[in-house]
Amino acid sequence: MIKVGIIGGTGYTGVELLRLLAMHPQVELKIITSRGEAGRKVADLFPNLRWAGGPSAAGAGTRESGRGLFELSQMAFSEPDTKALAGCDVVFSATPNGVAMTQARELVAAGTRLVDLAADFRLRDLAVWEKWYGMPHACPDLLAEAVYGLPEVNREKIKNARIVANPGCYPTAVQLGFLPLVEQKLVDTAQLIADAKSGVSGAGRKAEVHTLFAETSDNFKAYAVAGHRHWPEIKQGLETATGKPVGLTFVPHLTPMIRGIHATLYAHLVETDTDLQALYEKRYADEPFVDVLPPGSHPDTRSVRASNVCRIAVHRPQGGDTVVVLSVIDNLVKGAAGQAVQNMNIMFGLDERTGLTQPAVLP
Repeated sequence: MIKVGIIGGTGYTGVELLRLLAMHPQVELKIITSRGEAGRKVADLFPNLRWAGGPSAAGAGTRESGRGLFELSQMAFSEPDTKALAGCDVVFSATPNGVAMTQARELVAAGTRLVDLAADFRLRDLAVWEKWYGMPHACPDLLAEAVYGLPEVNREKIKNARIVANPGCYPTAVQLGFLPLVEQKLVDTAQLIADAKSGVSGAGRKAEVHTLFAETSDNFKAYAVAGHRHWPEIKQGLETATGKPVGLTFVPHLTPMIRGIHATLYAHLVETDTDLQALYEKRYADEPFVDVLPPGSHPDTRSVRASNVCRIAVHRPQGGDTVVVLSVIDNLVKGAAGQAVQNMNIMFGLDERTGLTQPAVLP
């Protein structure tokens, strides 16, 4: 069994990690930390994680049959303790930016592997990171070592990584949508456009005016047009794929839904003879969590709700030289906690689908 610790288990990505890991057949949850909720039972804060029945109902059953959920329901949040966390095989950090980097050195020195769901290790360029995140980096040497955790690109590097930088939600949807085109140099990479929409949970669980029900319901708006922190992350990934500078316009939008991301991507084709449908199907043929839909499809966010799947459709309107790619994910699963578990599976030599095969929730 993989001994797992979670730092910051009270946010939306934290509770998604708990939901997924409770049913994972190879995971033993050891520590779940929270400064604000220390001493409180997990199931008291998150009723969806309550065990329906007494200890005898869990019995000696498998984790898939509920044993893991029963054990989780008995656990309480604790104060962060790096020494205790260092006793785990892997630690997930689901904290605000700037926290994981202060604990990373002690964890990896103890042989504990780290999956950071924040942005502390996503950008390779130290100066770029410090510009966008407005603070000095606590461990630049570990930043250089960390592996960017997009399995569809870095699977082999993830296997042996001590630190995995779990990708952001927007960057996951946008990169998976653009990758086949930029890898094959079929589009003008100086003029890529990503028009992306996210549910309100992408802003986190903290109380803020702009995420109040009265502000977001029956409303739709763009934000951070001048510059969003996910822009350099997306740009870095696409430039790595194509091997040259990329010109990217990225505009995020807030939509009146709880979870989900829909990215509409535009690019100008420089080579128009390629069968784009076949290109995407071949690129993702062996990827367990990327679903290329049939020609003419329009994926919707509810088709991936609570699942670790990215669904993609590729179009050439009027058969012209503009390609439009539609990419949808659940921002809390493939865009956060699910992808983190997928990375853990790869790091520990498991089938990467382990614990992640739940179908999407409808309606």
